[in-house]
Amino acid sequence: MEWRGRRGSRNIEDRRRAGGTVGRAGGVGGVGLLVVVVVGYFLGFDLTGLLQDQGPVAPSGDVALTEADVAAGEFVSVILADTEEIWASVFRDQLNQTYTPAVLVLYKSVTPSPCGNASGATGPFYCPGDNKVYLDTEFFTTLEQRLGAKGDFAAAYVVAHEIAHHVQDELGILGQANSLRADVSEAESNEISVRVELQADCLAGIWAQQVQDRFGTIQQGDFEEALNAAHQIGDDTLARKAGREVMPHTFTHGTSAQRARWFLAGLKSGRMDDCDTFAADRL
Repeated sequence: MEWRGRRGSRNIEDRRRAGGTVGRAGGVGGVGLLVVVVVGYFLGFDLTGLLQDQGPVAPSGDVALTEADVAAGEFVSVILADTEEIWASVFRDQLNQTYTPAVLVLYKSVTPSPCGNASGATGPFYCPGDNKVYLDTEFFTTLEQRLGAKGDFAAAYVVAHEIAHHVQDELGILGQANSLRADVSEAESNEISVRVELQADCLAGIWAQQVQDRFGTIQQGDFEEALNAAHQIGDDTLARKAGREVMPHTFTHGTSAQRARWFLAGLKSGRMDDCDTFAADRL
């Protein structure tokens, strides 16, 4: 993906130089609990500790940013700027609505959010409590080295997927889904979560199509990188990699095939109407 030298977003809140921020994020509950549990399963980490009241975050003092840190921040800023322009256009043209961009928080180690502390255990996530995406760019290394999703477009897909949750929030979809999940069984809650996540993958596909059509910055192999990333973070693939039994009723994000299929659906169509996973008989 050709991203260097392009316009970046102003909606970046960079907390990286502060390291771990002093504060108390509080226990994770309600919407925050749903967000963190979903993200934790995405990464295959044990989040038991996050479900208890969280103590103060230890300060780490000033942190010097490496050359790689600076480049990663610039990369994320460009991707975020692309999502802002694309979703403003899609909302206007397809929905006759105005899109309000999200803020993306860059941090190192740990930082508080209304959805609980953001850290390596949570990975990147969208918090509807403050309409912000939280991202430690070290996750890109995890994505490549641990999850087998290489390439800058795989990393861009991660950003686009989290921004897609903000799109869902803007449309009221995320709030409705989380309200439903609070009143049903665990298995039914997981099924709703899968539909939320697959819709976000489809919306990320729309973003990818628009990147090509609007900016012409797609390079050979980029779409394949995103599809591979979607495949590598499917619930069934993550379970096998972790040595766990594959149990579909516990899935929260969808299988590898489903995630790739819905990303591809958005990529081919470019229409939000074709991303209605809640009405789909077959995921």
